[in-house]
Amino acid sequence: MTMSLSSSAFAISASSSFKARNSKTSLTFNIQNPLRSSPSYRPLSRKLYPVKAALLQENEEEVVVEKSFQTKSFPGNEVEEVGESRVNSSSNGLERWVIKVEQSVNIFLTDSVIKLLDTLYHDRDYARFFVLETIARVPYFAFISVLHMYESFGWWRRADYLKVHFAESWNEMHHLLIMEELGGNSWWFDRFLAQHIAIFYYIMTVLMYALSPRMAYHFSECVESHAFETYDKFIRARGEELKKKPAPEVAIKYYTGGDLYLFDEFQTDRAPCSRRPKIDNLYDVFLNIRDDEAEHCKTMKACQTHGNLRSPHSFSEDGFEDMPGCMISEADCEGIVDCMKKSFTSTKVKQNGDI
Repeated sequence: MTMSLSSSAFAISASSSFKARNSKTSLTFNIQNPLRSSPSYRPLSRKLYPVKAALLQENEEEVVVEKSFQTKSFPGNEVEEVGESRVNSSSNGLERWVIKVEQSVNIFLTDSVIKLLDTLYHDRDYARFFVLETIARVPYFAFISVLHMYESFGWWRRADYLKVHFAESWNEMHHLLIMEELGGNSWWFDRFLAQHIAIFYYIMTVLMYALSPRMAYHFSECVESHAFETYDKFIRARGEELKKKPAPEVAIKYYTGGDLYLFDEFQTDRAPCSRRPKIDNLYDVFLNIRDDEAEHCKTMKACQTHGNLRSPHSFSEDGFEDMPGCMISEADCEGIVDCMKKSFTSTKVKQNGDI
C-alpha cells in the first residue's frame, strides 16, 4: 500500500515538472518571436518605413501603395485596414458622384480655355505666358477673399491657409512681372483679354470656393498642371536658345534675393530652405517657373482634403503650441453652406446651455 502511494506521488510530481518545463519553453518562444504575441502588441511607427503613393488620375480614385513590407504581417494593422476599407466604402455613393461631377466640370472649363489659348497664341509664347500668369494668380487672392469673409463672421480662422495662399499669389505675381519684362504684354489685345478673363475667373472662383472649396482647389490644380506642361514643352523646344539669353532682373531678385520666406512658404511639400534656385540665364528662369507650377499642383492637391494644408514654417517645436495666449479658437467648416449650418447650430446649443 505504501509503495502504491509513493508511485502515485512520483507520477504527479513528474507530470507537474513536465508541464512547467513546457510552459517555460512556450514563454521563451513567445519572447523570442514578438510577432506571434497577442494582438495588443503595437509595431514600430510606420514613419520608419518608406511609403510611396501614386494617385490614379483617371476615373477610379484608388491609391496604389508600394511598401517594403506586407501590412498584414504586423499585428494591430488589421484594424487600420478595416478602418480604411470602411472609409473607402463610405466614400462611394453621393459624395463620390459629386466629386466626379465637380472634376468633370473643371476639366471641361480648363480644356475650353486651353483651346482658346492654343488658337490665339500658337506662335506667340511670351504673350501666352503673360495671359497664363494673369489668370493663374487670380484663384489665390480669391481664396483669401472668402477666407477673410469667414474670418469676419467668426466661422473659420486658419492662419496657415492665408499665409500659403498669399505666398502663392506672390509667386505668381513675380511670374507675371517676368513675362512683362520679356514683352509679353506689349499688345493691347493681350492685356484686354487677360484682364477680362481674370475678372470673370475671380468671380467664378469666389462663388465656387464659397460653395465647394474642394472643387475650387481641383480647378486651380488643373490650371497649374496645364501651366507646368506648357512651360515644360517650351523648355524642351527652345532650351538651347534660352541658355544664350540673359535672365530678367526681376527674376534674379526674386529667386536669389535675401529674404526667401515667401518663396519657401508656398512649397508645402518640402522643408523650408530645401530649394535654392540658380539663375544664370533665361533657361534657368523658365526652368524654375516650371518647377514652381509643380509645387503649386502639390499644394492644390493637398488642399482638396479639408483641413490638410499646413504652412511649411509651422512646426510644433517652435513653441507656439505651448503658449495658450497665442492660440485662436477656430470654427471648422467647409464652404459657406456648412459654415452657416454650424454657426446656427452652435448658437442654438449656446442658447440652450444658457437656459
